[in-house]
Amino acid sequence: MNPFFPFAPHRAEPPLTDRWILAFDQGLRTLFGKPVSSRPIPGDDFPDPELSPAETQHVAALMRVNHAGEVCAQALYQGQALTARRGMIRNTLKRAATEETDHLAWTQQRLEELGGQTSRLNPFWYLGSLLIGATAGALGDKWSLGFLGETEKQVVEHLAGHLERLPPADEKSKAMLLKMQEDEARHATSAMAEGGENLPYLVRLGMRLAARVMTSVAFRV
Repeated sequence: MNPFFPFAPHRAEPPLTDRWILAFDQGLRTLFGKPVSSRPIPGDDFPDPELSPAETQHVAALMRVNHAGEVCAQALYQGQALTARRGMIRNTLKRAATEETDHLAWTQQRLEELGGQTSRLNPFWYLGSLLIGATAGALGDKWSLGFLGETEKQVVEHLAGHLERLPPADEKSKAMLLKMQEDEARHATSAMAEGGENLPYLVRLGMRLAARVMTSVAFRV
């Protein structure tokens, strides 16, 4: 069982109270635990690039944003799983969450290598995302899958922007972000193929604005 996503896919769901206790435990693991990747870390065998102090600070800020995004992803999937109506949806969320846990471990390690710190607002990002995820799940499985698909689509675009902003010498970070982008694109495609509904324009716009606020703040704090 993935310790960062403690719902087993083929067992009877525990009572709602127990599920919220599990959610609280998972939140503590995400915010204060040491995530472990189930896969080799992309670029881990690359030599450390020669970066100027300004470049190092810049890449660390980008990685802090990506780490905060992975904290949000854990909370979103946890919230959606709490209110999902079908086991198939929980399985989809579990598969995605396992790879997101990898991303959390990758970005945390890279951030440490760069001498950076995680966002001090991670508890706030987590709580807000948990509530959003639970709301999306409560609206119904097709909307929950649609929300998952749209979230991942926007993350793919976000990572494309970060790839453009990396210093050319930092092949180590580039390899990591490219693999994360590949995973996120697959999550989006899978969610829509399993019955996700396209979200209304205003909802998609609201998601973009919320993400912009988070990324702008996490870049600095």
